[in-house]
Amino acid sequence: MHISVVIPLLNEEESLTELHDWIAKVMLSNEYTYEIIFIDDGSTDDSWNLITKLSHKNKSVKGIRFLRNFGKSQALHAGFNKAKGDVIITMDADLQDSPDEIPELYNMIVKDGYDLVSGWKKKRYDSIIAKNLPSKLFNWAARKTSGVKLHDFNCGLKAYHNDVVKNIDVNGEMHRYIPVLSKNAGFSKIGEKVVQHQTRKYGVTKFGMDRFVHGFLDLITIWFLSRFGKRPMHLFGALGFIMFAIGFAFALYLGIDKLFINRAGRLITQRPQFYIALSTMIIGTQFFVAGFLGELILRNRTDKKRYTIKDQLNI
Repeated sequence: MHISVVIPLLNEEESLTELHDWIAKVMLSNEYTYEIIFIDDGSTDDSWNLITKLSHKNKSVKGIRFLRNFGKSQALHAGFNKAKGDVIITMDADLQDSPDEIPELYNMIVKDGYDLVSGWKKKRYDSIIAKNLPSKLFNWAARKTSGVKLHDFNCGLKAYHNDVVKNIDVNGEMHRYIPVLSKNAGFSKIGEKVVQHQTRKYGVTKFGMDRFVHGFLDLITIWFLSRFGKRPMHLFGALGFIMFAIGFAFALYLGIDKLFINRAGRLITQRPQFYIALSTMIIGTQFFVAGFLGELILRNRTDKKRYTIKDQLNI
């Protein structure tokens, strides 16, 4: 199979039929073998019934329905797990991503040898204050922190080689950082393509300003995991050593001063340096314990079920 199109969605009943017809037209005109996997992330409208009807009309349409809303990352994880195509295309269901971009994205993976190609909505039709400026700041921080030189990390339109999606674990709200997860997994040939951004035709956006706050927090998380996720003792052990060394140095100074230099001076417990020494040694010990606990958790970790599927179609 040439292409799997993975589409997570939440309450997008107005756009699904039009999106399906558009994708099917592109696939037919390019003679691609394909599948369209809709992941209904707990919609409360008629989205699942529409997906069911589309699957009866077109056997290439497949569906996954979550029992409740688990988030976009979990939806992508479920779609990636079921995808069978040589190239996996992800896009949003709101018609702001154009299926006409699919052939060129496919060729960049197959002919140009990219592991991942991310869309770049260079010209956007969103609010400048509410979305554009925060998005630019977010992407700048992501580039500086991760070392992945992309302009638009959060663009839903991306293309992946099958090997990529089968070897990365998208969880929490890490869908924004799939290029970083891919790089950390060893897939370093990451490209970018300017794509057309279209105004929302139906409904309203499901994301607010809080996604940027969450995005920056996730960026810190992924920075930590990429550097210390498999060796937490390297971070906490180093911090523990530094703090304990500072405390020990103060304690040594106080002991030498009291025993050999200023025997008639104040009691050690009456000097502020004593409490600095005590506090820093305790903090240093706690960092060591945190590092050991991290190593124990890492070595005894078992995968947990992150979402519950209610129904499936053609899968």
